[in-house]
Amino acid sequence: MKNHFRHILILTFLLSSCKKDNMVVEEVPMLSDIELIEKAQEDVLGYFWNYAHPSSKLARERLHEDNLSFEENIVTTAGSGFGFLNILLGIENQYISRTEGVQHLETALSFLETADRFHGAWPHWMDGINGQTIPFSPLDNGGDLVETAFLCQALICIREYFKNGSIQEQELAQKADALWKGVEWNWYTKGENVLYWHWSPDFEWQLNLPITGYNEGLIAYVMAASSPTHSITPDVYHNGWARNGGILSGASQYDIPVIFNHNGAPHNVGPLFWAQYSFLTLDPRGLTDNYANYWDVVKNHTQIIYQHSVQNPNEFEGYNEKCWGLTASYSRNSDGSTGYAAHQPNNDKGVITPTAALSSIPYTPDESLKFLHYLYEDMQDEYIGIVGPYDAFSIHYQWKTPRYLAIDQGTIGPMMENYKTQLFWNLFMNAPEIKQGLTDLDFSSAQHGF
Repeated sequence: MKNHFRHILILTFLLSSCKKDNMVVEEVPMLSDIELIEKAQEDVLGYFWNYAHPSSKLARERLHEDNLSFEENIVTTAGSGFGFLNILLGIENQYISRTEGVQHLETALSFLETADRFHGAWPHWMDGINGQTIPFSPLDNGGDLVETAFLCQALICIREYFKNGSIQEQELAQKADALWKGVEWNWYTKGENVLYWHWSPDFEWQLNLPITGYNEGLIAYVMAASSPTHSITPDVYHNGWARNGGILSGASQYDIPVIFNHNGAPHNVGPLFWAQYSFLTLDPRGLTDNYANYWDVVKNHTQIIYQHSVQNPNEFEGYNEKCWGLTASYSRNSDGSTGYAAHQPNNDKGVITPTAALSSIPYTPDESLKFLHYLYEDMQDEYIGIVGPYDAFSIHYQWKTPRYLAIDQGTIGPMMENYKTQLFWNLFMNAPEIKQGLTDLDFSSAQHGF
């Protein structure tokens, strides 16, 4: 993988010139914002390039720096979709060669063709060797529609990126197109006006989890409405996701409107990945429907998390304007061990998750860049590892975890690319069936002309 900046950052002061009689020490500038963004992008790409599953080339669920073989055969559907976007930006920025990137994606998509599917949906976890389902929970050994949607948004981007390329690239685009069109989105309604998250051949609909807003699930409705083979009607969106208008909230935090009722966080906001996973490809700029302006939704969500971190009502040491961000990630348990938690204002454990601020850079560029410089310039030795920022840390408890999760690392690079070039927003929003699907759901996009 091409390395523009190497893996040691420039120190604040370097001995740049020495004279025999009079040694002169000159100040060397830090990396610029764009150089540091590209450094972080290239670091995080390593998760999906250097540490991709060797057989399937899909993304491993997790990576432990101190035990690289831990759960090495568990691959993740959503994380693999995020990984595909990282491969595309790697090609676009010449971090990897186009030829190698295409070969990597060919292997991954061929694996997905033969992996377990359930009415077209992939499971949450698979075995990276044989594609068989690995249960995510006792009742969850079948299709996961939201994970599948996160993967399919990337398949659309692969198709659009390569559709006019070489014969090999066009074949890759066609493979991506066939894969996403095989998902039976409408079957996951059970004949009702709502999408359901899970179905298992053994337990059928026992999990009984409808996908209703507001959380990370918006992209499932967009993909379902856009499908030319297994589409849903607009009523499924309006009655299911939007809950017949019940999605709306009049609450505010820090004088910032919440706009939507965030599930499990009455009058407040949930973890920041809700403002990121669906919006890796769905461009919120100027995007409106019957309920909201989505730029306001994601920007306000991010600003509320930022203000919560800065004002720090729980008085956690280390929270400030350059160290902020709450989302789901590894976490510190009360006994000091490592667990997992959905960090948000009503579940603040004193743990900062770097992807929260870094993946918010299109919404809060100044605040996110401050955090990026803080990580790489002030705390590089503490919080930066083999594939970029560690998943989580707590200054208050003097705790960190030298671990990574695909779904956390995977959003950093693509959202930085959207900030730089709007690559994925443009690829996805200009796909003809996405435009049609959004129009059918009464969306309009001032940015993309529909």
